[in-house]
Amino acid sequence: MDLFANENCPESCSPLGLDCDTCTGKAASSVASICGGLDPHGLKQVFFQLYSSPGCRPMAQAFELAYQQAAAPVELAALATAAAA
Repeated sequence: MDLFANENCPESCSPLGLDCDTCTGKAASSVASICGGLDPHGLKQVFFQLYSSPGCRPMAQAFELAYQQAAAPVELAALATAAAA
């Protein structure tokens, strides 16, 4: 089964055993590791590009919170590295 054949939406994810919190949380963590430091507007743009289904919209705030939690250690590490240089 190709997971990317279906749009990211609760209707296609639930039968596969995926829940919204886990899905958006892991995606937010991945986004934070790739591009930490996004402002809230940019972060919302990323969310809506990843999750274009109207059924996913209620998870935007949870995605933002998960991103902020995941990005904080990355940003602290970058600051520490810059300070040491």
